[in-house]
Amino acid sequence: MKLIIGLLGIAVLVWLIRNYLGLNKKTSVRTSIANLATILEQEVMFYQRLSIHQKQQFEEKVNQFLSEVTIEGVGLNITDEDRVLVAASAVIPVFYFDSWTYKNLSNVLLYPDTFNESFQYDSDKRNIAGMVGTGFMNGQMILSQRALRQGFRNNADKSNTGIHEFVHLLDKSDGETDGIPENLLAHQYTIPWLKLIHEGIRDIKKGQSDIDPYGATNDAEFFAVAAEYFFEQPQRFQQNHPELYALMQLIFQTEDK
Repeated sequence: MKLIIGLLGIAVLVWLIRNYLGLNKKTSVRTSIANLATILEQEVMFYQRLSIHQKQQFEEKVNQFLSEVTIEGVGLNITDEDRVLVAASAVIPVFYFDSWTYKNLSNVLLYPDTFNESFQYDSDKRNIAGMVGTGFMNGQMILSQRALRQGFRNNADKSNTGIHEFVHLLDKSDGETDGIPENLLAHQYTIPWLKLIHEGIRDIKKGQSDIDPYGATNDAEFFAVAAEYFFEQPQRFQQNHPELYALMQLIFQTEDK
């Protein structure tokens, strides 16, 4: 009798595991979007600047991301455009890396608009447009659909919420979200990088910088905000912040590209 109960227990366990795995398969991920190139050409300036060969590489990286990360809508139906813009946000900071996968990300949740610290998007005090999850939300990212789309549609500004949050993920890949991307920056550049960050924060606080004031929050936010500017308006960023631009070229491997 004990043997039969034991075998039944094993059978139930196997069934539960198989069903758990089945529920967690990323069946909702679409790895082929028919109008991918069209969406990128219309919406993503970074893509528009690339050569034909580089555009093909970018599309491949977008499809790879979409095959690895689940994108889900909360309170909305997401579109192909949303999927492409999330993936483009992920690809842009790492485009020039030979290989990169976001091992610290499994799921992206799109909310209709901004949300609060309790992840509510239909209440008061909603001032968060994007967040990289920690604790029980580790491996998750939440983005405002409106902020995501606005970040790509307004090419005249220096802001892009999607890029901002994926730069946080890059920063976090070494174990800490501290503004020092140790996996991407050679050790000898760490002190010069920190010096530039602190000078940049000081200039923001004095009102002597065109970098988003939110960058003065801490080192990690300065890195993410500066990266938005770096990718959205590279020529303007280079002109206004040449030293910072040069080190960010090293971090994102864009030098001479």
